[in-house]
Amino acid sequence: MSVTSGTKTDSGLGETVRVVVHALLIALVIRTFLFQPFNIPSGSMKATLLVGDYLFVSKYSYGYSHYSIPLSPPLFSGRVFGSEPNRGDIVVFRLPKDDTTDYIKRVIGLPGDRIQVREGLLYINDRPVQRERLSDFIGEDPCGSDATARVKRWKETLPNGVSYESLDCVDNGFYDNTAVYTVPPGHFFMMGDNRDNSTDSRVLSAVGYVPFENVVGRAQLIFFSIAEGEHAWAFWRWPVSVRWNRIFKIVR
Repeated sequence: MSVTSGTKTDSGLGETVRVVVHALLIALVIRTFLFQPFNIPSGSMKATLLVGDYLFVSKYSYGYSHYSIPLSPPLFSGRVFGSEPNRGDIVVFRLPKDDTTDYIKRVIGLPGDRIQVREGLLYINDRPVQRERLSDFIGEDPCGSDATARVKRWKETLPNGVSYESLDCVDNGFYDNTAVYTVPPGHFFMMGDNRDNSTDSRVLSAVGYVPFENVVGRAQLIFFSIAEGEHAWAFWRWPVSVRWNRIFKIVR
């Protein structure tokens, strides 16, 4: 009896190990080649993305670099099955100055473009981006304080027809008037939708131009969202803390 019982126990343990290994391999394949989850820790993309949003990023949209692989081992350079981002895409990328840090911004400039901001208005190749004033954004302060705020909101339409909302915390902000940025070959110019509270490609010393190799993937879908300051693991607060209207929202 003891021998038979031990055999069954060993068999059950082996089966459990195999199931766990298979599950880990499937998760690794999905994370490497299909989708990777990310959460939004800052307000640089308000009001498109909010602090506490959890989203899926598609890894296959732009092909794969070594940053697509967990732990980012430098197994190869460049990209395989590469397809360049479109203007207006929201992408996750590795910070050029620190490739262990993930950033999420909107693609504004393509290789060869000239980008400039004049009096808060975005120019692409010397042409102003179409901009329409919307009702003010009212909510968790996108300008950095803890209070509820009222902030100017605009609808911008890029030359390829992609439209999105941007926020303008202050008039004549620090990066409301810039020099002309000429995007190098193989690089992209990224900007946050929350223009006065975003460290992006306008800050050459911190972000600058983003190499295509550093792009991780395209933001696709918000699968969970919880109010700023709340904890996702505090499930007993979900009835009041979860932003139910943002769950399964497509990212644009």
